[in-house]
Amino acid sequence: MRSLWELVIETARKVKGLNMLEETLKWGEPSYLTRRGSTLRMDWKAQTPRHYALYFRFTSRLVVTFRAVFGDTLSFGGNRSSIFRLEESLPKEELRHCIRAALTYQEIKKLPILGMPNQLP
Repeated sequence: MRSLWELVIETARKVKGLNMLEETLKWGEPSYLTRRGSTLRMDWKAQTPRHYALYFRFTSRLVVTFRAVFGDTLSFGGNRSSIFRLEESLPKEELRHCIRAALTYQEIKKLPILGMPNQLP
């Protein structure tokens, strides 16, 4: 979870024009909000102790798009989260794209594949 938190903060710092990232708790979970984006949340749940997740607004196109672009690399929980195993390292490059898309969602939501490059590493 700490590595995921660091990746959210690091990615937010690199988003041009992002002046404020609000870090708060929603439902007891670390959450991140921007005026230009969609809320990100992260949590570990006792019912799935070997996993933790990064949650996205389920009414957005975020997870649907991430599944289409990163379906071979990332695992998903329905249309609301990307799920990670405790014993595996984070797919950081792919997650940077996902986090950036969430933080800027209001600006990119009408772009094909949310403006992500077709050729990703």
